[in-house]
Amino acid sequence: MAMVIEGEERIAAPVETVWRALNDPEVLKDCIPGCQSLEKKSDTEFAAVVSLKIGPIKARFNGGVELTNLNPPRSYTISGEGKGGVAGFAKGGADVSLKEDGPDATILSYQAKADVGGKMAQLGGRLIESTSKKLASQFFADFNARVSGDAEEAESA
Repeated sequence: MAMVIEGEERIAAPVETVWRALNDPEVLKDCIPGCQSLEKKSDTEFAAVVSLKIGPIKARFNGGVELTNLNPPRSYTISGEGKGGVAGFAKGGADVSLKEDGPDATILSYQAKADVGGKMAQLGGRLIESTSKKLASQFFADFNARVSGDAEEAESA
């Protein structure tokens, strides 16, 4: 069962700073909800362990995250796939694009797609959709807070 989630964040940092953060495994690990580890395998591939609770099901997913369609510092696609044992699988991705909003701010737009299968898919579309939306907006809000905060610290240093 697949769904599409769209959103936008205004980040108080220049495009280059935001782009660097989007490619930084430490930043991604801190912002991916439930991420327990994110290990760099190459410049565009990471091994990930994510623990999530969707409704009554709590699952630990082992999988990977891949960056494709790189067009620095304007856009890329981030996609991930994880297997959660009996809980099933989850895969998703987001097309992320950056646009300058004056010299010190960036508009980050995303269109995310999510798909789940196995036991989780039986939970019902509404629950999965609301959880996916929550996770996507949480990732981008945390990412925004982290990058804006880092930009402010750099200015005051």
